[in-house]
Amino acid sequence: MKFNGLGMNLGNLSLLSDAKTRSISPENFTGEKGKAGMATEGTGAQCARDLGSGWKISPSIKIAAGEERLLADITGPGAIQQIWMTSSSIWRFTILRIYWDDQPNPSVECPIGDFFASGWSNGWSQGGATRFAQVTSLPVCVNPGSAFNCYWEMPFRKRCRITLTNINDKESTLYYQINYTLTAVPEDAAYFHAQFRRTNPLPYMQDYTILDGVKGNGHFVGTYMAWGVNNNGWWGEGEIKFFMDGDKEYPTICGTGTEDYFCGSYNFENKAAKPPHYQEFNTPYAGVPQVIRGNGAGDMYDVQQRFGMYRWHIMDPIRFDKELKVTIQALGWRSGGRYLPLQDDIASVAYWYQALPTAPFPKLPDKDYLEIV
Repeated sequence: MKFNGLGMNLGNLSLLSDAKTRSISPENFTGEKGKAGMATEGTGAQCARDLGSGWKISPSIKIAAGEERLLADITGPGAIQQIWMTSSSIWRFTILRIYWDDQPNPSVECPIGDFFASGWSNGWSQGGATRFAQVTSLPVCVNPGSAFNCYWEMPFRKRCRITLTNINDKESTLYYQINYTLTAVPEDAAYFHAQFRRTNPLPYMQDYTILDGVKGNGHFVGTYMAWGVNNNGWWGEGEIKFFMDGDKEYPTICGTGTEDYFCGSYNFENKAAKPPHYQEFNTPYAGVPQVIRGNGAGDMYDVQQRFGMYRWHIMDPIRFDKELKVTIQALGWRSGGRYLPLQDDIASVAYWYQALPTAPFPKLPDKDYLEIV
């Protein structure tokens, strides 16, 4: 089959194809060829009043309190290849949804901060952006001052519909660009999915569920977690477990510890530092880009610390034929060298590809439950 412009990398960048590049932004809401930069009204109209058409008249949109805004409605076949956006809203109150091929249920449903591996960076609050953390990885980058980027390839056959809902009680401003291609999609290409969950606090002696209820053939490609610790001491002894294709009490895959799953070791601790401390890091496939050091005066194991962590299964996807469930334990230490089941504030995003249809997701938590305080 002739190269179709998908699966881009340095090895195939020189190959020609019949794929057509298109882009949706406030300067071209439909992505149509030759229709960009034609706006006569928009958020920049007053600034461009002396310059006229073509001079940044519509760089952004306003989303009213409670409004669901359609960002993209694309007829396929094709694939989303990159998304950039920056929002003035509180990010947990801004919900991204993506629908494939006229399905009634979204295949992506997630607050934008968590989707872009920034769960603790609560967006714009009290007049300024809070707790920015650089994320530098292959599929997700977050850059100064509040620039979200993702490079997950998202193929579709009939239609792609992307919405953003502002559940805040204030109007927000959104700048965005959705870059995509129109091209033939292989028969074996699956559909991108992402699902958000939060449990606060985690009930005692209960595993945290990252993903459950998945039905169909696919592969799991990543986890982001925003983990708030409610005890003193090290919190990451818990094991991640992947139950697939009929597994019951015991999974097929079981990790050895939370920091091990996120490709770190020994508490993410920089022992050479004075004093020793948790060490943020970013790599192409795994990282801890954000550590919020709580209310302590310097002890790295003081209570109320918060961690943002990602693990992308790009080179090692977790494949399943019929079903998948993913859980992780919250586990620390108690007296006598014994494990302590923790009751932490844990949120997550699971990322995976699968064949349609998408099973309905659990209902997204309401605004008060989503809020970070």
